[in-house]
Amino acid sequence: MEPIITRSLLIRKIIPSDINVLLSVYLKEENMRYISNGKYDWIVEELKGKYEKVNADGYPHGYGIFSVVAGGEIIGEAGLLNSFGNNKVLELGYIIDEKYWNKGYGTEICGGLLNYGFNVLGAEKVIARMYPENTGSIRICEKLDFVKVNILNVVHCQYEMIRK
Repeated sequence: MEPIITRSLLIRKIIPSDINVLLSVYLKEENMRYISNGKYDWIVEELKGKYEKVNADGYPHGYGIFSVVAGGEIIGEAGLLNSFGNNKVLELGYIIDEKYWNKGYGTEICGGLLNYGFNVLGAEKVIARMYPENTGSIRICEKLDFVKVNILNVVHCQYEMIRK
C-alpha cells in the first residue's frame, strides 16, 4: 500500500512506533463508545495482535488498518477491511482520538479511503456500519453521499457506496 495523502492527512501502514499512541486512543472510553464491543481496557499485546491478524491478510492486497497522521501526530486509525470475504466489497472504519473530533478529519479520512478503495483497489462497493447513536459518523456518510440501507434485525445502521 502506498500512503494515502489528502489535504491535511497522511494515511499509512502502521509501524511499531505507532502502537503506543494508538493504544492511548483505545484506552479512552469516549473514543471507543461506538466501536462494536466498546472495550477500552486494551493492553499493548492485544492491540498488536489485532493489527497483526487483520493486516497480515489485508496489507498484501492493499487493505487493512492504517495509522492516520495530521500535522506529524497520529490522531487515530482507519481502514478498509475485507469483512465480507469479497475484496470487491470492503468495509470502511475509523477511530479518531476525541481531541480531534469535529475538525473535519472524519470526512477527510473517509473521502481518502473511498478514493483509494474505488480507484486503486478496484472495489465495487464500500460499506460503513455504525450504531444509530453515532450521529457524527452518520453525518459523515450523508455528507459523502453514502446511501442508507435498511437491514432487519441488526443493531447498527448500514450505509453503502457503489462505484460510479
